Amino acid sequence: MKDRFGFDGSDIQGTQFWRRPVIGRRLFFRHAASAVGGYFLLPSLTTETVARAAAPTKGTAKNCIFILMLGGPSQIDTFDLKEGSWMPSSFAPAAYGDIRWPQGLMPELAKHIGSLALVRSARAWAAVHGLAQVWVQIGRNPIAAASRIAPHIGSVASLELSAKEAGVLPAFVSINAGSGPGSGYLPPAHAPFYISPNGGGLGNTQHSFGAERFDRRYSLLVEMDNELRGGDPLGAAAAQTIAYNLAARRLVYNSDVDRVFLFDAAERNRYGNSGFGNACIAARNVLRANMGVRFVQITQGNWDQHENIYAPNAGHLLLSQQFDKGLGLLLEDLKAGGQLDETLIVAMGEFGRTTGALNPQRGRDHLLQQAVLVAGAGVRGGRVIGSTNAAGSATLEPGWSRNRDIRPEDIEATMYSALGIDWTTIRKDDPLNLGFAYVPSSDRNLYGPVHELWD
Repeated sequence: MKDRFGFDGSDIQGTQFWRRPVIGRRLFFRHAASAVGGYFLLPSLTTETVARAAAPTKGTAKNCIFILMLGGPSQIDTFDLKEGSWMPSSFAPAAYGDIRWPQGLMPELAKHIGSLALVRSARAWAAVHGLAQVWVQIGRNPIAAASRIAPHIGSVASLELSAKEAGVLPAFVSINAGSGPGSGYLPPAHAPFYISPNGGGLGNTQHSFGAERFDRRYSLLVEMDNELRGGDPLGAAAAQTIAYNLAARRLVYNSDVDRVFLFDAAERNRYGNSGFGNACIAARNVLRANMGVRFVQITQGNWDQHENIYAPNAGHLLLSQQFDKGLGLLLEDLKAGGQLDETLIVAMGEFGRTTGALNPQRGRDHLLQQAVLVAGAGVRGGRVIGSTNAAGSATLEPGWSRNRDIRPEDIEATMYSALGIDWTTIRKDDPLNLGFAYVPSSDRNLYGPVHELWD
């Protein structure tokens, strides 16, 4: 049965909500097709169409890695640990200063406690999977009118940052998702570039009949583009389309790009030999390569564990171990390579889970209260922001200047601020003529960055 938002919870990946085409066998030609369809329908995006209030920003991050823990991880079993009779002995909780941590479950992250800030006063707006998953990715209510054109947070980052420093790779890379919110009304060049890395390189970027035949087809496309552009009133849009095609062309038959996604079995095993571990390797590599990627989303799931949440080698235990190994090694390698100081890492689900004793199915159900892990880009680690009641079901002390629960819009503003993006920006170029605010209601100061993470 569907709820009043039209979701029945069966599609944990949210793939029916704003489905986007996957970059697949015809990577280049799909890009070209979407460019033609998108640019002819969009207004020109110019600096004259943007209003900014010049709000204070941290500007400590060059890059952002957003880890979406699909399904809603249990906050009291991860970032807001609460101990009780339900807890498996394998959690082996230990104290690290003021932080109580499931050291037995997440030993790799325990090594990096001094770099982690745990936001425990976070709260979702909705406990419906599809709705809440989109909410945390676009930073606003998906059923609001303006949200129909709303871009992903990463698409806004791409728009703002790639203009300053264009690269070979797209500025926004989404790993292990396959679909989700896209670029909204912004140009498709800022849409997420979907990949599911396995260490074998960036697949499907070579034509099955070889480079020679591909080059002939590409030359034909260039001729068609030139004819379209010449003397046409849509020349500016056509020029944008051609530029987008050229960007896609740089990914095809490009050994430098391919090498970014090449890693051997030893490296996969080091990161835990899982899809999430592979994603963390790819995220590390694209940042090290410095080829234009500025925002990376890694999707991990399924944390929706209504039954047998503590089953051995499954459920919460398995996902936590994969998360711990992958993120722990990513932090270690980013530190060693000097990238952590310039990379903001945010990990969260769409909401949390019920607290205390397990339900009759030995699982945990949906709950609005949640917790968020933040690291890197100068964030002061080894501490918590906010506190919850004894059960972990509600905020006791918000722990920040606005003195309320921290909402998805506040996390969005925090990402923008860290990246040096004015989170109060309101664009005047949206097709609805409503004015598109990067963070909703920022003109009324309803939401804002959690700058206490740095203080």
